Amino acid sequence: MPTIKDSVHDHITVEGAAADLLDTPPVQRLRNIKQLGTAELVYPSANHTRFEHSLGVYHLARQALDHLGIEGRQAERVGAAALLHDIGHTPFSHNTEAVLERHTGKEHDDVHDLLEGGEVERVLIKHDLDPERVADLIAGDGELGQLVSGELDVDRMDYLVRDAHHTGVPYGTIDHGRLVRALRVVGGELVLGEGNVQSAESLLLARALMNPTVYSHHVARISKGMLRRATEALVGDAVSPERFRRMDDHDLMVALRNHEPTADYARRLDGRDLFKRAVWAEWADVPEELIEADHERVLDLEGDIAEAAGVDEREVILDIPGRPAMAESSTQVVVNGEVRRLGSQSTLVGALRTAQHEQWRLGVYAPDDATDRVGQVAERVLGLDLDALVVDVRKGLHQTLDEYGA
Repeated sequence: MPTIKDSVHDHITVEGAAADLLDTPPVQRLRNIKQLGTAELVYPSANHTRFEHSLGVYHLARQALDHLGIEGRQAERVGAAALLHDIGHTPFSHNTEAVLERHTGKEHDDVHDLLEGGEVERVLIKHDLDPERVADLIAGDGELGQLVSGELDVDRMDYLVRDAHHTGVPYGTIDHGRLVRALRVVGGELVLGEGNVQSAESLLLARALMNPTVYSHHVARISKGMLRRATEALVGDAVSPERFRRMDDHDLMVALRNHEPTADYARRLDGRDLFKRAVWAEWADVPEELIEADHERVLDLEGDIAEAAGVDEREVILDIPGRPAMAESSTQVVVNGEVRRLGSQSTLVGALRTAQHEQWRLGVYAPDDATDRVGQVAERVLGLDLDALVVDVRKGLHQTLDEYGA
């Protein structure tokens, strides 16, 4: 059985079906998919991959199974699901998954078809594991599926610590050892045992702090918007959705460079010649109907802004995040012998929900020399009510030390 040295968990021993799955093409493909997509344009050391993250998730899953007293084929099945849980990711991870969803209706954790046929299915059957049941676990079905994909999943425990380690940002630090040992199955639900409200809060707080600092840093959002726009112009035109789903980061960048409508985006991303913020609007300044705008409406608005500003439609990107959400608040913890939701037990949840709304921003991005006129037009077209401070962002008067070329 192989033992692998890991930067986060030290030594990871891989055994059974997982050891045979390691060298299958779908798992090896994850070596070439960055965990944080374009975030390395903000944090240069954030170039870790989905492969090492998957190993970490497998490691924590095995620890959790040991503490839960689950062994044999059931443990093998969960371990395989943990190692395979990210094989459905598109290039650059979450940065482009919305493109796949629009073309195929599949989310990254819907991998039933990816486990059919080929080397992965052969390995699973060799170890007497049903590929369909493994795929169900990856989708979060059942009490043990919650361990792979749920509010208390080991996926979250690994990526927070790993992303903090590789970015150098300390906010993702959590006591994953305690969290894993505190897991219990009560009434078919995965919960944290007695005395672990603070442990659950630490997970919640880590995610809340990492979001604005890393995952939604404005440079990461701008580069993500540019990559997503380029990918939308590529998939369905020069590349089929099926081929795109099996590409890695390198494949996608080569395809973008060689496709005339997307070549300029690729050049800008390669050279970190990114668009800038023309508008950076707070929640309270954005009309409700705009927050609910679907993809087609966003494209129409981008076209209207570009036409009125006299720029190419490819030079305007409207970035509307989803409504603030906190799935972790539904984490279940045992308090005085009773299973309760963290949101009803912790006063911290309300404060973090408020912070989420305060941190939320709508962005409009454009090339540096067009931000002023694009910003002025965008305010009018989008019906925004911006105060002077927010407008000054596009003039470069609201910068902070950690922007790195914002």
